[in-house]
Amino acid sequence: MSLFLLAVVTVVYLLLTAYFGYLGYTQTKDASDYLLAGRKQHPVIMALSYGATFISTAAIVGFGGAAAVYGLGLLWLTFLNIFIGIFIAFAVFGKRIRKMGHNLDAHTFPELIGRRFDSEFLQGAAGLLVFVGMPLYAGSVLIGGAQFVAQTLTINYELALLFFTAIVALYVMMGGLKGVMYTDAFQGLLMFAGMAIMLIFTYAKLGGVLSAHRQLSALAPEAVKVFGGAGHLGWTSMPAFKSVMWLQLVTTIVLGVGIGVLAQPQLAVRFMTVRSDREINRGIITGAVFILMMTGAAYIVGSLSNVFFFNDPVFAKIALAASGRKVDNIIPLFVNTYMPPWFAAVFMITLLAAAMSTLSSQFHVMGTAFGRDFYQMGLKKEGDPILLTRSSMGLGILLSLFLAYFLPRFFEQGSAIIAIGTAIFFGLCGAAFLPLMVGGLFFKKVSKEAAISSFFCGTATSLFWITFVHSKESLPLGLCKFVFDVPTLAGTTKWQFIDPQLVALPVAAFALILINLVTEPAGEAHLKKCFAGIK
Repeated sequence: MSLFLLAVVTVVYLLLTAYFGYLGYTQTKDASDYLLAGRKQHPVIMALSYGATFISTAAIVGFGGAAAVYGLGLLWLTFLNIFIGIFIAFAVFGKRIRKMGHNLDAHTFPELIGRRFDSEFLQGAAGLLVFVGMPLYAGSVLIGGAQFVAQTLTINYELALLFFTAIVALYVMMGGLKGVMYTDAFQGLLMFAGMAIMLIFTYAKLGGVLSAHRQLSALAPEAVKVFGGAGHLGWTSMPAFKSVMWLQLVTTIVLGVGIGVLAQPQLAVRFMTVRSDREINRGIITGAVFILMMTGAAYIVGSLSNVFFFNDPVFAKIALAASGRKVDNIIPLFVNTYMPPWFAAVFMITLLAAAMSTLSSQFHVMGTAFGRDFYQMGLKKEGDPILLTRSSMGLGILLSLFLAYFLPRFFEQGSAIIAIGTAIFFGLCGAAFLPLMVGGLFFKKVSKEAAISSFFCGTATSLFWITFVHSKESLPLGLCKFVFDVPTLAGTTKWQFIDPQLVALPVAAFALILINLVTEPAGEAHLKKCFAGIK
């Protein structure tokens, strides 16, 4: 690949990104513009921003690599991403979030739930959880982008990581949410084009769709040879029911991410940036098509990479073995080995766009969560909201950079670090926020005490399960081994493979229902204000 071509394409991309960030900066006049883009965004921009924020290098590199291990079963996650993450999120949750956010003049997700339950304490606690938890997700996104840049340019991973982080930090801190959404829409279009090209080339090189999938099916004996003990039946089949790989695929990857998307602060706030339900309805098709291409292409190409690597006399191995048992290196290695040389430049821009669109939103949410929700509202401290947000963003960026540097050294070789980090944060948000969101948005009689109890029970259960039971995290963390002298409290049972969200979410929901039975809801005047115009 020509480094000159790569340099030219990258510079043009960065200049355009800088322009859209500057455009957001020039149109940011007050806190409403900075935090909610003025509440007047076009539905296509909102939908592309939502999709680009949702889909990052975690989906392309991390989950694409996971598909090379688990197979086309990951397409169930695509189904949930579209059905729950788009149709349910937009048509059911999005409209109520938008209207209630307007009614309560809420500027952030924690502020929305805090004002719905008339609790600055809940707003502050939610803001702190987002600020502490989101760097894990942001760090995972940074890893995906930096690894491809490092491999493509043959430069040091740490240097690629610093470059990646610095570019995103610059424009998100300047432009606020307007700058973020403008660049998200632009980057979303680039991501769509890049993934479409990769999917077409992959199928073309294997003789078409039917030929490609026949070849992948024929590799089933290789999958059984390597992963058969864990329940793998081939890359075009689901793992054996209730096997280790089935539990990991279904509970952690498919359900953990597929359900948790409903309670993602950086996504929910997008609904508060449009002026009416009409814009949300118009954004559904755009969002669905975008998610279908982005996740579907990544999971299909990831699975089919096994055919390329196994049939290549240089490798003659399945994808995981060819990558040195590094799941997060599979997609970068595939692109650099089998795609046309010019496509490496295109794909690098695709990953830059995917990472920057998601990271910009994550950094923005971290800044508002700590500066506005925790510091100003939770601790009741005074200060300029924009300055506080930007300062908090800087701290969140440093935390994310720290995790992106240390996580690859922390987890054992072969771990899908990006997918694990993403699933942890999605599951934590699902357990902490989803029951109280459903109660607060759809039922008037849910009390403040019930919401607070649900939040803390879901959070505590999720963190306990991550630390002491779920082996994917409890083993590398080592705290369970230190305290109880065992790697996981689940012992050798299959409970160690059950995702934390599947345990914590029911606990949080039960806490909400139980405490609500013995407490009183907010006053009628407050509830009328919350639900005004909501049918």
